Amino acid sequence: MKDKVLNMYYIGKKKQIEIANQLNISKYKVSRIVRNDSRFNKEKQDRKLLNKKKHIENTKNYINKKRKVKSDIDYAILKKQHEQASRELSGSTNYISNRALKKWNSSAYKYNEKDKSYVLRKEINAGRDIPKSISWKNY
Repeated sequence: MKDKVLNMYYIGKKKQIEIANQLNISKYKVSRIVRNDSRFNKEKQDRKLLNKKKHIENTKNYINKKRKVKSDIDYAILKKQHEQASRELSGSTNYISNRALKKWNSSAYKYNEKDKSYVLRKEINAGRDIPKSISWKNY
C-alpha cells in the first residue's frame, strides 16, 4: 500500500485527496505516508512553484480576456458613433441641425445667459454656413 501511495504521489503527480479517494483510505493516512518519505520537502517546493506559475498565467489570461472584452465594447461604440456621424454628415439632402452642430463643436460655442442661446466664439473663423448663434429656447 505504501509503495502504491508513493508512486501515485511522486510519479503520478496526484494530490493526496485524490490518492485517498482512489485507494479508499483516509487522507490522513496518505499524508503520513507521504510526509515520512525523504523526497517530500523537495516535491512540496516543486509543487508550490508550479502552482505559483499556474496562478500567474491564469491571472494574465484573465486580465487579457477582460481587456479584450472592454476594447471590443469600446470599438463597437466608436464604430456606431462613426456610422451615425457619417450618415448625418454625408452629402445627402438632409441637413444637420443646429443643435447637432453645436453638440459636435461644443468648444466653438459659449452660452449666452441673456439670450438663452449659444454664440460662436469670436476667435473662431467660420464660413457663412455655420450659424453664429443657436437659440436653445425652442428645444
